[in-house]
Formats: sequence, C-alpha cells, structure tokens
Amino acid sequence: MPRTIYQRSDEVLAVLPGLNPEVQIVIRRKEMLVREAQSLFRYGKKIDPNGIYDDLIKRLFRNLLHKADENRIVFARRGKVARKDALEQAIAKAKRNFATRWGKFHDKPTDIQSAYPSEFAGLQVVDYYLWALQRLYEVGEERFFLLLAKDYRLIMDIDDTRNKRYGEWYSDSNPLALEKVQPSNRLGSSG
Repeated sequence: MPRTIYQRSDEVLAVLPGLNPEVQIVIRRKEMLVREAQSLFRYGKKIDPNGIYDDLIKRLFRNLLHKADENRIVFARRGKVARKDALEQAIAKAKRNFATRWGKFHDKPTDIQSAYPSEFAGLQVVDYYLWALQRLYEVGEERFFLLLAKDYRLIMDIDDTRNKRYGEWYSDSNPLALEKVQPSNRLGSSG
C-alpha cells in the first residue's frame, strides 16, 4: 500500500531538526491582502504581488545582514522571472533600514541568487517549515509545526496587530502556539 503524503512528511520532518536550522519567517495573511486589494481597487489601483514579496524580504533581512562576514542568499524563483535586481534592491533597502534604525551601516558582501527548490536543498527545507506553519495557521493543525517548533527563531506575523501596530513576533521568549494564532475572521478588529 502506498504511503500518504502525511506519512512521508512525518519522515522528512523528523529529520529536519537534526540539521539545526535557525528559521526566521515573516508572514502576511491572505485575508488581509484581499482586504488591501479591495481597498486599492476602489481607487482604481491594483495590489502588487512583487511589492508585497519585496517588503517581506526587507522586513526579514533588516536585522540579519550585519551578523555574518558574508551573506549568501538564495531566493525561490516565483514564476519564470528571476527578479534578481528587485531582490538585490530589497536587500539594499534592508541594509539602509538597519543603518537608519541603529546608526551603523554594515555593508557586508552579499551574494544573491534566485533558483528553483529542486536546485537548492535549502529551499526545500524552508518549504517544509513554511508548510508546517501554514498548516497551523490555515487549518489549525499543529502536529507538523510541533515537530519543528524549536527551530523557529522568529516568526513575524505582521497582520496580527492586536497588541502591537507592527504585528506579533514569536520567538523563544514568546513561543507560537495554536491558541495564540488569531482567527482570520477577526483580523484588523480590536476583539
């Protein structure tokens, strides 16, 4: 009898923590993006998926790029276009944002590549961490997330503004748990 995708996923997820990754993720919620798109549509404008992605890149890397002597970043290709120039601009903006906030400019060498997950195993690893987080948020299923929970160093849920205007950040000092995930139907409301 063939194994199900969940049985195979359990096997892969059991191996991933042994790689000792330090996973940092920034997320947007589909419901909030739909609301933004509807709001923009009223003014004859469209939401720009590349702009959203680039903003997430800036947020994710803003406080990371100064830590290593050299940064090698591989982005998963989205569609047929590599968008290397746009990704380089987003990384440069992250460096400027860090310099503005902390008064220090660290321009460490940064090599940026764009590839398909089949070309870089690290992208496949990240996909599993994203998938486990997606299952937690969208389905309320925590079993996959719990297998990997200790590896998430930071999860920035920027659409959950119940406590802070910039969103909710989960880390070792504020671990993410299913009961903390804000239900989608209450996003943007005070309650």
